[in-house]
Amino acid sequence: MPQAIPATLIPGDGIGPEIVDSTLAALDALDAPFQWERKIAGLEAAKAVGDPLPADTIASIRRTRLALKGPLETPSGGGYRSSNVRLREEFKLYANLRPALTIIPGGRFDNIDLVVVRENLEGLYIGHEHYIQIDDDPHAVAMATGVNTRQGSRRLLEFAFEHAIATGRKKVTIVHKANIMKALTGIFLETGMELYEKKYKGRFALDSVIIDACAMKLVLNPWQFDVLVTTNLFGDILSDLVAGLVGGLGMTPGANIGADAAIFEAVHGSAPDIAGRGIANPTALLLAAAMMLEHCGLKDKAVRLRKAIGDTLNADKVRTGDLGGRATTAEFTRALVKRIAGGSANQT
Repeated sequence: MPQAIPATLIPGDGIGPEIVDSTLAALDALDAPFQWERKIAGLEAAKAVGDPLPADTIASIRRTRLALKGPLETPSGGGYRSSNVRLREEFKLYANLRPALTIIPGGRFDNIDLVVVRENLEGLYIGHEHYIQIDDDPHAVAMATGVNTRQGSRRLLEFAFEHAIATGRKKVTIVHKANIMKALTGIFLETGMELYEKKYKGRFALDSVIIDACAMKLVLNPWQFDVLVTTNLFGDILSDLVAGLVGGLGMTPGANIGADAAIFEAVHGSAPDIAGRGIANPTALLLAAAMMLEHCGLKDKAVRLRKAIGDTLNADKVRTGDLGGRATTAEFTRALVKRIAGGSANQT
């Protein structure tokens, strides 16, 4: 039996507990050695203890340095600040890793295998915003300040370059807007080019593309890209665009990785409209769990999990409604667990 790995588990809001239960069943079938500390965050925590990110949850992640998280609800406009953003800031999770891989073939785009590496802590998301009043309009002018640092850019770019090498990727593309935002995104592009020349030249191909051209190229010919690395806002947009190439957010996992912690998650919302109905698709969180297994050096289990997901969806044709099937979350989970055990959902 492998040595136990302490990890924090945050079921989350809406469909979170349902897809977390499905993921735990799959991990149990794999004999994954995670020793879970179950904690709360998001709307559940706000209602229970008055804080959407309780100190007890933060303390748990600080101990385990590892977490698996379901979706957390964040109110639009007013209300409390995003717990996801607070987690990134609290644990300096500077790298957001968003792979997009075709699992169900035959869609509008096929054979997609891309990774978006997004800077998580800087740029236009630092929250330095304010209004200026003119006459009787308190919101007459809105202003925002973005900040990118040399150190933050280098840290993220090194992560992307090392990830490309470790996973056998052939090309990395730096996405920027240095033709217009010459300082804010120019520092990121400049740092990436210098880093490549000094340390990584010849280990993979490096090119760069302006963000708007990149968006167009992704929908015209996504196969020309391999790894995309970019700043916070651009990465937020491109990672969702790339998810659309493989079926949407329900098919794409995410990882937020820093020097002292790593949090793995489904990147879709909490879907409160279908919560409790037993029809949620757990694929994104299952794929996040596969990334978590790899992060912990359990690559063989990650490979088994991904293969079982693919076989369940394609060979067994067991799919939830969002993927054109009729399976409930529980039915999909049973079929997946059977696949992990070496069987088929079609066996009697």
